[in-house]
Amino acid sequence: MKNSHRRYSGCVPHARPWVHRRPIHAPMTPAAPLTYLYPVWFAIPMGLCGLALAWNRASELMGEMALAISLVLGVAALAAYLALAVAAVLRLRRHPKAWQEDRAHPVRHAFLAAIPIGLMLLATVGTTLLGPEGLRSGAPVLVGSVHLAWWVGALGQFTVTLWVLSRWWQGNKPGGLHWPVLTPAMIIPVVGNVLAPLAGVPLGHTEWAAAQFGVGLLFWPVVLVLLLVRVATQGLWPERLLPAHFILIAPPAVVGLALLQFGAPRLLAWGCWGVALFSFLWAGSQARRLAALPFGVPHWGLSFPLAALAALTLRLAEPGGLLAVLGPVLLALASLVITALLLGTWRGLRQGTLLVPEQVAVLQPVGAPTGG
Repeated sequence: MKNSHRRYSGCVPHARPWVHRRPIHAPMTPAAPLTYLYPVWFAIPMGLCGLALAWNRASELMGEMALAISLVLGVAALAAYLALAVAAVLRLRRHPKAWQEDRAHPVRHAFLAAIPIGLMLLATVGTTLLGPEGLRSGAPVLVGSVHLAWWVGALGQFTVTLWVLSRWWQGNKPGGLHWPVLTPAMIIPVVGNVLAPLAGVPLGHTEWAAAQFGVGLLFWPVVLVLLLVRVATQGLWPERLLPAHFILIAPPAVVGLALLQFGAPRLLAWGCWGVALFSFLWAGSQARRLAALPFGVPHWGLSFPLAALAALTLRLAEPGGLLAVLGPVLLALASLVITALLLGTWRGLRQGTLLVPEQVAVLQPVGAPTGG
């Protein structure tokens, strides 16, 4: 039968014994670039917010210069988020079918969580820059905006998590929990909840922050186990999703920061730091394969995790200790990577290589005819 091939857009199971993968390109039908502004683009303000928080944490070692850099990065993150939000609204109005495809896509639907996560991170940057005194006596409009951004982001993230996990009850039906869904991107809607305490505690919303933190803490190991089972039984996800390996760093790094925000013993945060460091080295073992990939927006998956690891390292650092040396090194690495990502994004937009259709793949039985 000519049309019996199964076709997946974006992510496909790794090759089974009876199939091989033949990459093709989606038909180049005329379409506005805005059509291809996928939710993964919101990883850009996430990375900038993470780096702003890391530089703010470095101020204890580096002084006022680090605070100034943190402020500049925070403003850049806000500008990037607002620009993407306006573009996303225009995309929704002009290309509603594209949003429907995002929600149905086995991989892209998970990146919808980056939208409320970005709001929570912007609120965290604002809370950090204002400080306790600014939150008490700062401009009411500014402080109120921070509270509003945190609540909208936190509740939005909680809602997205519920929506994503509700799809799992569909099992192997379209949209349910099946192998193409299980990539490191699935960590984003689940573990984004552990971000809530970073701003929620200083803003006075400790109880809800703790409740939402518990959701992320519960499902983080669940998703990790599912990912390992997928790799063991189906093989690895497509090569272009290799940058998503670094998302594994984010959960333990953010959990460590959140525990310290709750006033937990530092040894628990040290345990999280050890897991984050191991995840960094584990994901870094794929650096050579990653460097061989053409640049794409999924590369921004490196940004926030590296910044979160640097922030936790600097948070645990003590003068004269090992982390006081390692922290600035990790901060420099995160800064260099994000600078390279910004340059790559600018170059890709100018050359027209980013806002284009995704590659898809056809699954075909081995030995099937490939002719027309």
